[in-house]
Amino acid sequence: MISKRVIFALLICALATASLADESKTGVQPPGTSLPGYRLQAGDVIQVSVWKETDLQSEVLVRPDGGFSFPLAGEVEARGKTVDEIRTVLVERLKRYIPTPVVTVAVKQINGNRVYVVGRVNHAGDFPLSSPLDVMQAIALAGGTTPFAAINDIVILRRQNGEQQALHFHYSDVARGRELSQNILLQTGDTVVVP
Repeated sequence: MISKRVIFALLICALATASLADESKTGVQPPGTSLPGYRLQAGDVIQVSVWKETDLQSEVLVRPDGGFSFPLAGEVEARGKTVDEIRTVLVERLKRYIPTPVVTVAVKQINGNRVYVVGRVNHAGDFPLSSPLDVMQAIALAGGTTPFAAINDIVILRRQNGEQQALHFHYSDVARGRELSQNILLQTGDTVVVP
């Protein structure tokens, strides 16, 4: 005969498994997992400080070429890297001059990661890409479409490896819960065109 404790444990396991299956379908991440870190872009400002080294504390602008200069570390490529990756690079370079350096890197201003929504929307413009953002969310940030927008002819313009791509988006399908694969996550520099 199975005890009540065993039945209770089996029930808890079944509920946990069902919950994880639902999360994988909806895209909601379980607690304790994290989204990929923010990737720096040209125009972003970061605060770099080395503990107990007052001369090695400053705000640094990521230049248009994607790099920045820092005393004793020289030129550092920042574009596309997380703050943890930058911190690791700085620690390695500063080890030559400072035994066991304690480096802190924090994002002060997000100026480089932006997406653009243009055309027949209520508030066209550029929007910061500080967290994952899909096409529907970008249109919502722009105040939604105007009454005369061609909502099934929306195009996302994306530049990759120097080439421009046009990705088509049918608003009506996504709004009805169909063809959700076209509601892609936007990348830095993407432009959503609502004709």
